[in-house]
Amino acid sequence: MSSTPSDDRTAKARIRDAAISCVARYGTAGVTVRKIASIADVSPGLIIHHFGSMEELRSACDEYVASVIREAKLSFADEELDFDLLATLRNANSGTLAGYLAAVLAEDSPAVSKLIDDLVADAEGYLARYEQAGWITPSATPRARAAILMIWNLGALVLHKHVQRLVGVDLTDPEYGSDPEQIAPYWAPAFEILGGVLVGDFVQEMQTMIGGLAQRPDPEPQEES
Repeated sequence: MSSTPSDDRTAKARIRDAAISCVARYGTAGVTVRKIASIADVSPGLIIHHFGSMEELRSACDEYVASVIREAKLSFADEELDFDLLATLRNANSGTLAGYLAAVLAEDSPAVSKLIDDLVADAEGYLARYEQAGWITPSATPRARAAILMIWNLGALVLHKHVQRLVGVDLTDPEYGSDPEQIAPYWAPAFEILGGVLVGDFVQEMQTMIGGLAQRPDPEPQEES
C-alpha cells in the first residue's frame, strides 16, 4: 500500500511557499488570504498569526526568493560562471520562484525596489568572485555592471511571454532547462552579447560547449492567442 510522503516543512514555511505559488499562478492582484490558506492547507487565521499582515507575508516571500538566489549563486561561484539568474532558480529546484518574480517585478513599489536592490547587491558580490577567479574582466563600475546584468535577467523574466513567442523558451516553466537543448536558444545569443565581458579563453570554452546545442534554426514568432 503506497503512502503520500509527509511534508516536514513548518506551517510558516508552507504558508510562505503557498503565497509564492499563489502569486505565480494568479498575479499579485489575484492573491487572497483564503487562496493561500487553501494551498497551504491551513486556516486563514494561522496566516495572520504567523505573519501579522499580507504585507509582512509578501516581505517574507521576497526575502526568501533573494536568499535562494544568493545561496545558490555563492555555492556555484567556486565551481562555474553563471550570469543567468533563471538558471540559478532552475538549479536550486525552486519550483514557482521564477513565476513569482515575473508577477511581482512589474510593480512600482518600495517592496519591489528593496527586492531588486538586494539582488543587485548579491550580484555585485558574486561577480567580484568571478573576477578573482579570472573568468571575467575587472570593472571600473562594479555596482553598475551588476545592476545592468541583473536588470537584463529580470527584464527577460517580466517579458517571458515575448521571450517564449520570439525565442521559443518559457523562462517561467519550473521544468524548463533541465535539458540543455531546451535552454540553448536563449543562452546561445546571450553568450554572444556577453562576449565583451568574459575573458577570452572562457569565451571559447563556452562557445564550444553550447555550439552543438544551438544549431537549430531560429523559431518562427508564435501568434498570440
